[in-house]
Parts: sequence; C-alpha cells; structure tokens
Amino acid sequence: MFSFFRKKTPVGLWVSTDIHCHILPGIDDGSPTVERSIELVERMQEWGLKRIFASPHVTQGSFCNTPETIGAARRRLQEALDQRGNGLVLGNSAEYRLDDLFAEHRAKGILQTLPGKRLLVENSFVQEPMGFDNLLFDLQVDGFSPILVHPERYYYYYATPERYRAIHNAGVEFQINVLSLSGYYGKDERRMAEKLIEMGLVDYIGTDLHGRRHVESISAYLGSRDYKRHRGALEKVVKNDFIGD
Repeated sequence: MFSFFRKKTPVGLWVSTDIHCHILPGIDDGSPTVERSIELVERMQEWGLKRIFASPHVTQGSFCNTPETIGAARRRLQEALDQRGNGLVLGNSAEYRLDDLFAEHRAKGILQTLPGKRLLVENSFVQEPMGFDNLLFDLQVDGFSPILVHPERYYYYYATPERYRAIHNAGVEFQINVLSLSGYYGKDERRMAEKLIEMGLVDYIGTDLHGRRHVESISAYLGSRDYKRHRGALEKVVKNDFIGD
C-alpha cells in the first residue's frame, strides 16, 4: 500500500512541529483520501515531525470549509491513524484567504486558530486586499495573532521589500514555506524567502505540503547544502515548537 515511500530516510527538519499543511482528506486541493493522508503523515514523521497542525484552505468560491467540514475530516484521519497504532495526535487550524467568506466566519466567531489564537491568513496572489492594514490591526484588537503565510510568494511586494517590514512591524508574524526554500516554486520565491531571512522577518516555517510531489521536493532539499545553510540562519529564530507550550 505504501511502497511509494519506501526510500532512504532523509535528514530531518530541526523543528518538530508543522503549522501549515494540507493533509486532511477530501476537503481542499491537498490529500484526496484517508489512505493518501496516512502516506503523507508517515513521511512527515520520518522528517522528525511530532506535532502536525493541518490547515485546510478556507476560500470563497472554491473551498468553503467550516469548522464542521474540517472537524469531520480531521476525525476520519485521526481514527485511521489510531487504527494503525500511529500515536500522532492531529491538530488543526485553517488557512484563510482574506475575502468575504473570511469576513463571514469572523462575524460568526468560528475562525479556526492555532493555540494562542494564532490565525493563518493569506493574500490573493494577484494583489493585496483592500483595507489590509486596518483588517490586520482590527484582528489584533480582537485578540488574534495573525500570521501571514508564504509572504515570499506575493510577487507584488518584490519591488518594494520595505512593505514586508512595515507589515511585520505592525505586529503580523511571517511563515515561509519549506517548499519555497527547496526551490519547488521557482528561483524568485526562493530568493525572496532568503531575503526575508536576511531581513530578520521570519517567525515560522511550514511545509505547505499538499501531496507526493511536495514530499519528494522537501526530501531532496533536506539532503542539500542549501538546507544546511538555511537551517543555520533559522534554527534560533523560528518559533514552531513553542506553539501550545
């Protein structure tokens, strides 16, 4: 069943907690089935991950997930892992696109967060949302700690990197993708992820893992010189393993 992943165990990640991945079965563009989810989880564990917070998309018009759909998918996967004697206890939050559906969930008080009311939010890949700064300020007033996921993938900031610093200085933490550092998306994303590290703006990493191709990209990266270099710059600053402590 799982022969696809019977390969040499790679070098591990230096963190034991993943805060951003799409491994819940059948509710977004990540894992399609429980069986595939188990494959992904077990490979992630080979990297040394001991805590995994699934973060399915909540996006208007495509992935209109709710606490009910997310909770049901998490329970299906947890039951399957328990039956295998895996021992992993899954957590979850959600990855919120800042759109009208997000506003609806916020108004209803049903936002799914990480411990400490840490809230994963993403921009459109086309442009920054209108009222972005005010919204992030209001979320903090409401007691949330917003984390902007994969800021290195928003091309419209590339020409004005000082915009990143302004957002971060306003109390928004940043989470970059391991896949960006691996070069999976391309050279521009990797360069910008490295630039954010140099600027001291990286607070968390996440796999953003969706499927098998991501597994293979990350596994190759963990055996690379780039990984050793990035680890040296990040291991004393990222805060993944403090979540929930």
